[in-house]
Amino acid sequence: MADKMPDLEPMDTTDVDRWIGVPVGGPVLKDPITANDIRRWAQAMQNPNRLFYDDEFAAKSAYGTMVAPQSFCVACADGHGAQPAIQGTVPGSHMLFGGDEWWFYGPRIYPGDKFTVERALFDYRVTHTKFAGPTMFSRGDTTYKNQRGQVVGKQRSTSIRYLASNARTLHSFADQEQEPQWAPEELEKVEREKFDYYRTFYEHVRRTFKDVADGEDLPLRPIGPHTIQSFTTEYRANPSNVWGSAYNDPLPSSTLTAGWLPEMSRDAEKAELDPTYGDGLYYGPSRGHVFAPYARLIGMPRGYGYGRTMGAWVLDYLNNWAGELGFVTHCNSRYIGPALTGDVTYLTGKVIKKEADEASGNGIVTVDVEMKNQEGRLMAKGPAEVQFPLT
Repeated sequence: MADKMPDLEPMDTTDVDRWIGVPVGGPVLKDPITANDIRRWAQAMQNPNRLFYDDEFAAKSAYGTMVAPQSFCVACADGHGAQPAIQGTVPGSHMLFGGDEWWFYGPRIYPGDKFTVERALFDYRVTHTKFAGPTMFSRGDTTYKNQRGQVVGKQRSTSIRYLASNARTLHSFADQEQEPQWAPEELEKVEREKFDYYRTFYEHVRRTFKDVADGEDLPLRPIGPHTIQSFTTEYRANPSNVWGSAYNDPLPSSTLTAGWLPEMSRDAEKAELDPTYGDGLYYGPSRGHVFAPYARLIGMPRGYGYGRTMGAWVLDYLNNWAGELGFVTHCNSRYIGPALTGDVTYLTGKVIKKEADEASGNGIVTVDVEMKNQEGRLMAKGPAEVQFPLT
């Protein structure tokens, strides 16, 4: 006899429709980006590429100065680029990142740059998932512009919006509630793999199109084991999480009234006296990342990492391999499973296509990137296009 399906609550998405295509507001950084903002980001992403923190090394690079990794673009707005994808009130809901598609247009990010953003909900669909039953996949666009009005990048972020009660009922992460136990020799192996990876970009990497082989495998990149401390460091690397660092764009937004559970909501009245109560990591939607009871409240098994960080890991991985002459023009990563405390994340990549454009003097290399944990569970996957000079 087949098991009876559990009763699940319906999802009310009627308030979402009115937000599609409507420009939305939210916090915007007040101050220019500093060198230490970039250094803090590289440190939090566990990316020891000297271009992003060592002045002397960067001065001898193709840029002639310190530059930000392309992943830093997501740190130039509040909400990790997910704000426009969290519009409309869905009572009793929470959200997870479902993916990021990026387009980059050429300008790099340097200390002293100052950013503005444009945001809007792009679309959504509702489907049935084994994680939460009726689930909304909503996509929102954030366009990042520098002080010269140049479009640096565009992010199309996918938010997975679902009812927390349904996720608890289905309990789909039941087999992942316990952290893995690592033997000393296993941790030593992970450390050796990390240093093997770091050596691939310790010196200046100046790769051209002709240097990229058909079918080339990118080096293995390990990250972790993840901890509450590493997830906290990731969160704190976003400049907008500093008290008083942003002003509020006057355009409307329903992100703060998206239907969060009371336990996952900020307290605006108390935040007037103590900004801690307006901090998502302590008293808002992000607290499940670092507090296991709140993770379980929203259907997650234990502390878990940030979706935008998974996207940053992919972009950093591509930047480190491409080197100082390469540039990621497009990346479309679908997030399938979370980075959990105690797990190690492994990134791999493979060149699947090369196209030369003699007229422009550049070539485009398509790379397929995968992210898995130590058990081989797929965490993220997607293609990216990287531009190189032909010679």
